This record gives sequence, structure tokens and C-alpha cells, in this order.
Amino acid sequence: MIDPVVLTDIDARGVATATINRPRVNNAYNGEVVQGLIAAIGTFAADDSVRVIIIRGNGKHFQAGADLKWLNAASEQSPEANDEVSRSTTNAIRWLDGCPKPTIALVHGGCFGGGVGIAAACDIVIASEDALFAITEVRWGVVATPIFRQLIAAMGVRNVRRYALTAERFDAAKGRELGIVHEVCPTGGLDDAVAPIIDSILKNGPDAVSWTKSQVMELGEFMVDDAAAEHMALLHSAKRQTSEAAEGLLSFAEKREASWYPGSLSE
Repeated sequence: MIDPVVLTDIDARGVATATINRPRVNNAYNGEVVQGLIAAIGTFAADDSVRVIIIRGNGKHFQAGADLKWLNAASEQSPEANDEVSRSTTNAIRWLDGCPKPTIALVHGGCFGGGVGIAAACDIVIASEDALFAITEVRWGVVATPIFRQLIAAMGVRNVRRYALTAERFDAAKGRELGIVHEVCPTGGLDDAVAPIIDSILKNGPDAVSWTKSQVMELGEFMVDDAAAEHMALLHSAKRQTSEAAEGLLSFAEKREASWYPGSLSE
């Protein structure tokens, strides 16, 4: 029997966990992972016994962004099918972002591309010292449109302008400085670090927590409505079917620099 790509669990206190479970590919997401996250978050949100939701990754890494082989296959589908891939991706992030239950991302190892978006969509992010972040989409000739709203809310426009344009990597300490990480803990210490935060949430009125979250999102104007989500999805899908994206994804498959890279001055 093949294990699900998203594992779910709810403990006796009402702490629910969704674990991305593709460790052989560093938890890179594909259509199955996207649908698994949508299903898990929807189920947890509708369950009155759930008080807190944890998002984490199985294996050595939190989440390595999109499975580029899957993205390449999506780019070769009909425009309508390609659009649907971006709709699902956009909805997975915005529904996590707007989930009425408090959400906590526990980040270790690599957190790239959409993984950074997952973290940004959570209310609380704890990263271990071994965590590395990067908004990598431009490296492959595609764009991070489905996660821009959440990244801007977490990091601010100025920081997103730098890191979404350069695809530079930054560590957990830098992530805390930029605002996407709330707390940094020793490698291997995520469970110990999150325990008092979970306990603090469980002491609070569940409805008050939900109302507080929705009001912060509304008053901060961070909610993504249906019209905005559709606009974002279509921009995202259109870029994936350009010649630049085709070259970027091919360069990844062939483990080389893309044709647009002129080389460094030292070469």
C-alpha cells in the first residue's frame, strides 16, 4: 500500500497535523499534494474538535517547492487544463491562509518556492537552525503569483521585491529578520519549541481565536477573494506556457544554467 502524500492526525487535545509526505523528492508538491492539502485543511477547519493545525514535512526537508517535472507536464497540457493547475495551487494557499483555525508551520531543511508560500500563509512559523528559504520561481522562468499576497503580508513589499527577484537563499535567522519566521530553534528542536505556543493557544477561547484571526485578515486587507484568486491563477498559468518557462524547466531537467544566463565576469 502506498502512503498518502499528505498524512493527517488529530491528537486528544485537538491538535491536528498535516505532514507533506514525499520525502524522496524533498516533499516537492504536485497535483496530489495540492489536493491533499486542500482536503486536509478543509477537514480540519470543519472539525469542531480541532483547535490548532500544524503543517510540517516528512524527511530531511519541509517542502522544496513545485515538482518541476509535474510543472513541465502541466505546461504541455491544454490551456484549460494548465489554468486548472494554477487554480488549485492558488486555492490551496489562500484557503490555508484564510483557515479559521490557528495554523503553525514547523520548518526544517529546505523551504523553497511554494514551501515559502505555505509558511507565509500560516499564522505562526517556527524554523530550526538548519532551515533554508528561497523564492525560487524566477530561476526556472515561472512566477510565484499564487503566494505573492501571503509573502507581502509576511515579509513586506520591499523584502519580497528583493528575494522574489533574485531567488537568493536565506537562513532561519535571516527569515526572522525579514518577518517570515517568528522563532528559531536548535536543529531537531521543533516539537519542543512549538509545545508552549500550542499550550498558549489551547488556553484561549476557540471562537475568540477564530474571530480574531478573521478580523485581522479583513482589516489588514489580506484576504484573497474569488475574483482576485482567478486573476492570480490565470497570470500564473499563462507564464508557465511561455518559451522562457519551457527553457527554464528544461535547464532544471538537464542540470545546467538556463540560456539567458551570460556567465559571471570571473569566468
